[in-house]
Amino acid sequence: MTQPDAVELEFFRQLLVSIPEEMGVVLRKTAFSANIKERRDYSCAVYDGAGRTIAMGDHMPVHLGAMPLSVEHVLRRFTLRRGDVAIVNDPFSGGTHLPDITTVAGVFPDRSVRPAFYVATRAHHADVGGMSPGSMPLAREIYQEGLRIPPVLLVRQGRIDEGLMRLILANVRTPEEREGDLHAQLMAMERGAVRLREAVSRYRLPRLDANIGALARYAEAMMRATLQALPAGRYEFADSLDEGATIRVAVTLADGQALVDFTGTDPQVDGPVNANLAVTLSAVFYVFRCLMAEDVPANAGLMAPVQVIAPAGTLINALPPAAMAAGNVETSQRITDTLLGALAQAAPHRIPAASQGTMNNVSFGGRRDDGTPFAWYETIAGGMGASAAYAGQPAVHSHMTNSWNTPVEAFEHHCPVRVRAYKVRRGSGGAGSRQGGDGIVRELEFLAPAEVTILSDRRVLKPYGLSGGRPGKPGRNTLLRGGESLSLPGKTRFDALAGDRLRIETPGGGGFGLK
Repeated sequence: MTQPDAVELEFFRQLLVSIPEEMGVVLRKTAFSANIKERRDYSCAVYDGAGRTIAMGDHMPVHLGAMPLSVEHVLRRFTLRRGDVAIVNDPFSGGTHLPDITTVAGVFPDRSVRPAFYVATRAHHADVGGMSPGSMPLAREIYQEGLRIPPVLLVRQGRIDEGLMRLILANVRTPEEREGDLHAQLMAMERGAVRLREAVSRYRLPRLDANIGALARYAEAMMRATLQALPAGRYEFADSLDEGATIRVAVTLADGQALVDFTGTDPQVDGPVNANLAVTLSAVFYVFRCLMAEDVPANAGLMAPVQVIAPAGTLINALPPAAMAAGNVETSQRITDTLLGALAQAAPHRIPAASQGTMNNVSFGGRRDDGTPFAWYETIAGGMGASAAYAGQPAVHSHMTNSWNTPVEAFEHHCPVRVRAYKVRRGSGGAGSRQGGDGIVRELEFLAPAEVTILSDRRVLKPYGLSGGRPGKPGRNTLLRGGESLSLPGKTRFDALAGDRLRIETPGGGGFGLK
C-alpha cells in the first residue's frame, strides 16, 4: 500500500484519538464515585495487536505513560479471547499504585481469531482496602496498602467472574461504589471496541494499519528532530522530597537521541514514597512529550529515540515489597521537576520553573450517623511555574496530574464534611519577571469522626525558580481543634473529631527571570 498523504494521516490521527476520548466520556458518565465522575481521575488508551500504544485520551499523564506496561504484563499472562477482560493494579505488573485499577480487553474485527487491537482503562478507586480509608496510608510495605491484584481475568468470554468480583468487593470499604466504577470501566472499553470495529469495517484493516504505522514513524521523526535542535551535551540536575530522598538525573542529548540516566538516585525507602519503573517512564514520557507541538501524535513511536536507565532498588525503580502509594502522586512530581531542571539547561526559554510539585493528597473515611461507611480521596491543585513567555497559572493541577478540583457540592454530598474555605492563596507564587502561579487554600470541617491521611510534599523544600526567579512558597497543613492551631507534617495521619477543621495551603509555582 502506498504511503498515506498528509491529509489522510491527519484524518486518521483525529479518528484514533477520538476513540479513547469517547471512552473517557463513557467512563465519566457511568461511574459511581465522585473521584471519577467529578475529579476525572481516569485514563483511556488504545493499542495495536502487539500492545504498542496507538492513541491515548487527554487524561492523566501519570497513568498514560505507565499503562503500556500493564498491557504488556497482561499479554504475557493471557491470550485474550472474545469477551475476555483482564484486570490488574499491582505496581510490580505495570500498575502505578493500588488504587489505580487497569482493565484490558482485545478487539476482534469480523471473524479474526486474535485481537487486532486492545483497549484499556485505568481509574483511581477511592478505596481498595488496606490499613487506612482511601488506601493511601503511611505504609512501610505494599501489603499494608490494600488489595493487590496481579493480571487476572475479571470477565471470561463475556461473563463476569462473580467469585473474583466478590473477593474484590469483600476487601474494600465502599463495595457498591467500587462495583459501579468497575462496570463503568467495562462499558468504556466496550465503546472503544465498537468504534475500532466500525473503523475496520469502514476503512478496512490494511488501510488502518498503514496509517497507524505511518503515524508512529511520524511521531518518532518529530521527536528526533526536536532533540536534534537542542544543544548536544550532558545536563545534570537533582531534587529531593521533603524527607531528604534525592533523585538525580543526567540527560545526554546527541544526534537526535536522548539518554535519561537516573544513576545516583537514592535507594528505595521504608515508606510510601517509592516509585516503580512504570511511574518513572510516565514522567519521562510526559516531559519529552511537552517538548513537542500539540499536533504530534502521542503513540509508541514518540519515545523510540529516548533511552531510560533506572537502577533497580532505587527510589525511582523500587522492588517488592516496597510501599508505593505516594510514589505515583508525589515522587512522580519530583521526577518531573528533576527532568525539567536538567532540560532547562539545554532549553532555558522553553522550560518553566517548578510547579507546586505535589498533589496534596487527602484521604479519609469513617461511618455516617446511620452506620454506613464512607471513604474519600482527593488531590488539591496549586500554582504552576512561570516560564519565559508566561506567568504561572494559579490554582490548577499540573504535570503528572490532569484532574479537576472536586466541586464543593459533590464533596459535601458524598461525605459528612463542610467546606469552610476554598480560595486562591494570594502571594504564594514565586516572584520574577514572570510570576509563579498561586496555590489554593482549602479548609474542611469534619461533621463526623474520621481517620485522615495526608500525603503531601513541598512543605519544606520550595518549588524552584529559574533564570533568577524566586521559589514558590511551600505548602502548609494545619489542624484546627478546640481553638488551637496544630501544625501538621507533610505526611501524616490522625483521627479527626466532629468539629475539627483541616486547612491545606498548597504551594505556589516558581517564578521566572529577575524582577
